Amino acid sequence: MAESAGAASAGTRFDKLVEIMRVLREPGGCPWDQEQTHRSLRPFVLEETYEVLEAIDHGSPDELREELGDFLFEAVFLARLSEEAGEFTIGDAIDGICDKLVRRHPHVFARSGDEERMSSKQVLEKWETLKAKERAADGKPARKPKTTLSGVPRTLPALLRAYEISARAAAVGFDWAGAGDVLAKIEEEVAEVRGEVESGLATNAERAEEEMGDLLFAMANLSRKLGIEPESALRKATEKFTGRFDRLEASFAAQGKTLSDSTLDEMEAEWQRLKRA
Repeated sequence: MAESAGAASAGTRFDKLVEIMRVLREPGGCPWDQEQTHRSLRPFVLEETYEVLEAIDHGSPDELREELGDFLFEAVFLARLSEEAGEFTIGDAIDGICDKLVRRHPHVFARSGDEERMSSKQVLEKWETLKAKERAADGKPARKPKTTLSGVPRTLPALLRAYEISARAAAVGFDWAGAGDVLAKIEEEVAEVRGEVESGLATNAERAEEEMGDLLFAMANLSRKLGIEPESALRKATEKFTGRFDRLEASFAAQGKTLSDSTLDEMEAEWQRLKRA
């Protein structure tokens, strides 16, 4: 693959970042950076991840550029700690992702000229299938045997983890035929939650929690079948509710009232007005 001028420039600038990180960690560098460990950096990695997501949602190129830089720095920082421990370098990590991308894109890098181009849906299905085969063939020693669902981090947000788990199960054929089948499952789970509500949640809260979990898991599956990333969809819905609720509160404040002083009927009427507006 020919390297573009832009790629070469990016490589030079990346080397500069790696060098800055090395200086920060060496004697005479930054005391705070020198004290950090993989574990102490966990909250910062998580924070930067969500700040990248927020920048994407805001649609600001400048904000996204800045947050991607912070996100990249965390990766370089973690790799520097591993290099100091004699484990691997950032270059090894880059080699790993490059090899993986080429291996998982045979439709691009090993495609003959007369082959029909794959659709994005076919590409995604192929990607998950290749991942499943790699996990099954992985001969690296591990404390636990490799399974189809191993490797999905437990630290992921619950909704996103449910989405990823269902995608891996689907990659080996354990899936509903279509979105309509998942809808039927959701209706079944709603009926079971309704049964728990009608029987009195206080009498069996554990059972109600289980049924609610089943419903949310089915909804994560529906998101996958529809090609919708559920975390993004939920974030947008939450932001929409937040914006509308703030306008509701401001509307009552303009009338000299607070929400706690208003009736539910008054709030509902104003809510519907704001929706129409």
